[in-house]
Amino acid sequence: MVALRWSTEIVIAVTKARHILRKLLIAISVLISISVLLFLTAWLYPRPVDTTPPWVFESDGSELDYCALPELDGSGLMANDIPRGYTPDCGYTQYPQPILLGCTEPLPEGAQDLRGLWQSVDPRLPDHVERVEQCGDRVVVTTLGVIHDHTSTETSFDVQPRDIGPWTFCMRTSHATTVWENNQLHFKAFGGPTVVKRYIEDGVYKWDYPNLGKIRMQRICKVPEHARSFDRSHAL
Repeated sequence: MVALRWSTEIVIAVTKARHILRKLLIAISVLISISVLLFLTAWLYPRPVDTTPPWVFESDGSELDYCALPELDGSGLMANDIPRGYTPDCGYTQYPQPILLGCTEPLPEGAQDLRGLWQSVDPRLPDHVERVEQCGDRVVVTTLGVIHDHTSTETSFDVQPRDIGPWTFCMRTSHATTVWENNQLHFKAFGGPTVVKRYIEDGVYKWDYPNLGKIRMQRICKVPEHARSFDRSHAL
């Protein structure tokens, strides 16, 4: 009788363990399926119609003096007069001309003037260079081969290259609006939470980025050689 009772208890325990394991495997399968689905969506989602102004790639923008900034006095184009700029393929191979060329719409109230060319002085990102354009409510950040064209109401629907193992994937994950809060430019993912901040504090341009904290930048006038071209023709 004792042996039979033990045998029955063992069978019940094994059955319970199998039931728990089955549920666990189902949960893992669901999580993997969701992750794969999100990845495929971010990778294969169609890009918008390319409305990049024709002058952007007609000549090399790296030859310009980015310390000579135009006056935003309203005498020229308004921000809405200029079509939105997009990254060609997965990265430009020639440094683009300014997207907001000829735009002189004054900045909105509470906005800092962050315009210009900036290079990191932080040893964690010594080669990072970005060009910031502003006109009216529009902010365009050009860096690492990608053009991010934002407003407070329209996201920067563009690519974000991601290296996974030996492969580079051209993801459609660069979606952010820009909003001025507390004298800082907040980049909000899909118009929601703030993921990046840019601002000038104590005369120093700073860039707050997830997992890196504050990155200090200095103004430069010419695009360095290493920041002029990003050939990602191998990207998937």
